[in-house]
Amino acid sequence: MLISVPSGITEVEERAVIDAGLQAGARKVYLMEEPMAAAMGAGLPIEEASGRMIVDIGGGTTDIAVISMSGIVRSASLKTAGDSFDDAIIKYVRKKHSILIGERTAEELKLNIGCVYPPNDSVSVDVKGRCLLTGLPKLFTISTEEMLEAFDDVCMQILDAIYHVLENTPPELVADVSENGITLTGGGSLLKGMDKLIRARTNIPAQVAENPVSCVAKGMGKALQQLGEMQDGTINLFRRKQLQ
Repeated sequence: MLISVPSGITEVEERAVIDAGLQAGARKVYLMEEPMAAAMGAGLPIEEASGRMIVDIGGGTTDIAVISMSGIVRSASLKTAGDSFDDAIIKYVRKKHSILIGERTAEELKLNIGCVYPPNDSVSVDVKGRCLLTGLPKLFTISTEEMLEAFDDVCMQILDAIYHVLENTPPELVADVSENGITLTGGGSLLKGMDKLIRARTNIPAQVAENPVSCVAKGMGKALQQLGEMQDGTINLFRRKQLQ
C-alpha cells in the first residue's frame, strides 16, 4: 500500500499512518510526501539537478517544496488550504453583513466568484442566508472585491510559507526556481488569480499544472511502479539510497 502524507508529518503521525495501513490488511506500507507525488503527477523532471518548486494547495493542507535530483531539499506544510478559503468567506459574511451562511454556500461562492488577485471585471451575486439580528432568511449581494478582501489573510499565510521555503533554499536552487518557475497543483490552485498573485509577490513565474486536482493521484500511480525498490515506511521514496 502506498499512502501520500503531508511533508510536515511527525514521526508519531508517520507511525500511525503505517499502522493504519497494516491494520487495513496491507502486507507492506510505503509513505510518500504529497509535494513529491504532485510534482511527478504534474510531469516535472524531478530527477534533474535543477531546482523545481511545487505548491500543492489541497483541501486540508498546503504543501510547498523545492525538489532536486529526485529529493525534497526544503519543504513546508501548513493547515491553510482550500477549506480555509470557505471558512474565510463564512467569517467575512458574518462580520460584514451580520448574516450566517453554510459551508455549501461558501463553497459555491468560492467556485463562482472567488478570486485572490484583482480581477478585470467585477461580478456580484445574490446570496441567501440567515440574519443574525432577526433570525430570519435574508437576501444580500456580495462581489468579487469582497471575496478578495475575505481571502487576504489566507493568501498571506500561503505566501509567507513560500517565502520561508525560498529563504531556506540554497542560492543555486533558488536561481533555478526563478528560471523554471513555480508549479501550482491541488484544487486551491484553481482559485482565480492564484498564479498571478504568487507571480506578483515573488517575482517568479507561476503556472497551474494541467489537471491540478489529480496531480497527486497521478504521481502516486507512477510511484507504484517503483514499490519493489522501496523500503517500508520511508517518508520520501526517493531518499531510499540516502537512508540505507
